[in-house]
Amino acid sequence: MLNIRLMTGADQDAVMPMVEDFYHSPAVEHPVDPAVLERTFQDAIDANEPLLTGLVLEEEGKAVGYAYLTECYSGEVGGRCVFFEEMYFQRGKGYGTQVFRWVKEHYPHHRRVRLEVTDSNPGAIRLYEKLGFRFLEYRQMVLEGGFAGFQTDKLSGGREDGCESGMSGPVDGPGCTLHLHPVGGA
Repeated sequence: MLNIRLMTGADQDAVMPMVEDFYHSPAVEHPVDPAVLERTFQDAIDANEPLLTGLVLEEEGKAVGYAYLTECYSGEVGGRCVFFEEMYFQRGKGYGTQVFRWVKEHYPHHRRVRLEVTDSNPGAIRLYEKLGFRFLEYRQMVLEGGFAGFQTDKLSGGREDGCESGMSGPVDGPGCTLHLHPVGGA
């Protein structure tokens, strides 16, 4: 029988090899520094880090999987979201369904459950669709390193290449650049 519980420091030797395996699988689109993976594990077991929760999946006292969950607020749904940052376990044993049941029980008031999946994982896609998930038509963008990588010298307050400026106009198309304006002035 599968047991799902919160991750602790004692789980490091069992969880980190699974994390490494996950990050060397088609589920991940790019390499990640091992120091980042270690920091994430440490944050997942830190009670002072409220945004990340680590789960261990156990069968007969042995770790057989893990998951990292994060939370945020979504204006689209007017409430909190729980996001599967990572989920790793052996397929075909019903673990995925049980993890989702656990999350439903422990996050009953969250208005959205969100996850990522790569096209190279059709088995996971089938499971998620069977559970009621659908694809959002958004394309996600990231700024690695947070605002340390923010390119403020590439922003301007006017039009470029015939594109509309400001957040209300078009921001894509041939040669278009997004222009951001601070609140209260240009």
